[in-house]
Order: sequence, then structure tokens, then C-alpha cells
Amino acid sequence: MIELEDVPELIDPVMVCAFEGWNDAGDAASAALAHLDETWGGKVIAALDAEDYYDFQVNRPTIWLDGGIRRITWPTTRLSVIRVTEPTTRDVVLVRGIEPSMRWRSFCNELLGFAHELGIELVVILGALLGDTPHSRPVPVSGVTSDPELARRLDLEESRYEGPTGIVGVLQEACTHAGVPAVTLWAAVPHYVSQPPNPKATLALVNKLEDLLDLRIPPGELGEDARAWQIGVDQLAAEDSEVAEYVQQLEEAQDTAELPEASGDAIAREFERYLRRRENVGPTGEKPVAGHATAERPAEPEAPGPARESPDGAEEE
Repeated sequence: MIELEDVPELIDPVMVCAFEGWNDAGDAASAALAHLDETWGGKVIAALDAEDYYDFQVNRPTIWLDGGIRRITWPTTRLSVIRVTEPTTRDVVLVRGIEPSMRWRSFCNELLGFAHELGIELVVILGALLGDTPHSRPVPVSGVTSDPELARRLDLEESRYEGPTGIVGVLQEACTHAGVPAVTLWAAVPHYVSQPPNPKATLALVNKLEDLLDLRIPPGELGEDARAWQIGVDQLAAEDSEVAEYVQQLEEAQDTAELPEASGDAIAREFERYLRRRENVGPTGEKPVAGHATAERPAEPEAPGPARESPDGAEEE
């Protein structure tokens, strides 16, 4: 790890993580973390050495001009700290980066080492996955954990997912083994309109995080962006009768569900269906809305009644 600044003394610190890649459908999770960083003005305190974890042919560096001087920004994972004062004073450490290309165990151990040094009391990981959820309804967000006591205390699902996982699932499991309380929040993104950005899913994650941590997070322009996004998808669906009919089927299926949020088992089934479809149809998914790619990197979140998710605890493994 490359330390960029002296580590401050933190108050009641919590760590919030999100990674671009397989567990970031519609870029919803990484956008949520970016919103926190931009809203609160995070101060970078450390970064992981990109050479240790990234394949630069997969995640390429970028060149930019700074007053006529050419500079290179390398893909990596950075940690920044924010002091929140409403409703109470608390420090939030943001871990914002890209799913590593290699050495995942070392990657997680390095983050956990930093968490121990900072006295982190809770790790919250944000993720998003493609699901059978209509864009016209509230985005389902589920909270899962591998810690039975934490599940009872915070009214979360216990992770029972088995199957392929991403860095979100690996990090949560690493936290569990290290004795660090960890929660993963999964947002379900409509698979038929998965092209990023998805501000509606991003806002849903931000709201869920606000409730979980009992912090006030200004929504900024997310609310307006979410409404504009839904109007745009409504218009696209209206132009395609097949898609409109499919959306109606999803709405009816959700309306008949007894619970507004999927259980851990339902999430697991959802993710398994997603993987089967990925194998049979390819990364573009099925019935995409015109002009919107459904390629994705799914992973493991949750879903509404008829969902297709799983992850969550998914990542759990």
C-alpha cells in the first residue's frame, strides 16, 4: 500500500467499499460511492499499488494534460476519509476502486490491515446485479451478512449463496474470517436496460446506506437524474410492444409477491437464473430495450418478488 497522507485519528469509523467490474451492474455501486466522495469531499489517505493487482491491458492507464504537462493516472483502489457531522459526528472511510485482476486474497488482506489500523467498526460493501425487476418500480435493495448476530441486530439476510463470486463476496468473507463485522448492500438493476448509468439504482443504494448507518446523505441531483432515467426508459419501452409487455409481466409478478424484497433464497435463485441466461444468451442478456446494452457483470444482489438474483450474501460463497 502506498500511503499518501498521514492517517488521522478517526471517530466511530465505518468503511464503505465499492468496486467497478462484475459486481457493479449499471455502475450503480461505484456511482454511489462517487456520490459520497463528491458530496462530502473525501480526503485521500492511501492507495494500493496498482502493479500488485491490475492487468493494465484489461484496465488501462489514462494520459491527461496538466498545464501542458502530460501525466498518467493508473487504475487502482484508493482510500479517502470523510467526517460526517449529521446527525452525529462520525468518520467514513471510502474504498473506491476497480475489481482487481489478480491476487484477490492479498488485496483483501491489505484492505483489512488498513481497517484494523484505523479501528474500523463496520465494513459496508456496495454491489449491484442484473435482475428480473421492472424499471418502473422502486429498486429492491437487500442487505446481507455472513454474521448471524449482525443479521439479527440489523435485520439483515444471512448469506446462503453458493456459486461464482466477485471481489465483493471475497472481501465480505475475508472480513468474516478476520472478525470484522461486514454487510453487503445489493441493488437489483433491470436486466433489459443495464447500460450505465443507472441513477435510480444508485439513489436506492445511497438511501439504504443512509438508513443502515443512520447518517444524513444529501441526494444532490440523484433524485432528478433518477426521474429523468425512468422517463427515458418509459419512452423506449413504449416504442417496443414486446418490451412493454415484458415490463408489464414483471410488474404483475412483483405485485403478486407477498414480500416487497426477496429473501436470501430468492436472491440465490435469481442469480442462478442470471448465470444460466449468461451462458445461453451471452453477456447481452435477453430482451434488451432498444439502444440499451444488457451486457453486465452481475453479481449478486437481490431482487423483488420474481427476481433473479442471488448474490448477495450473494457473494458469499
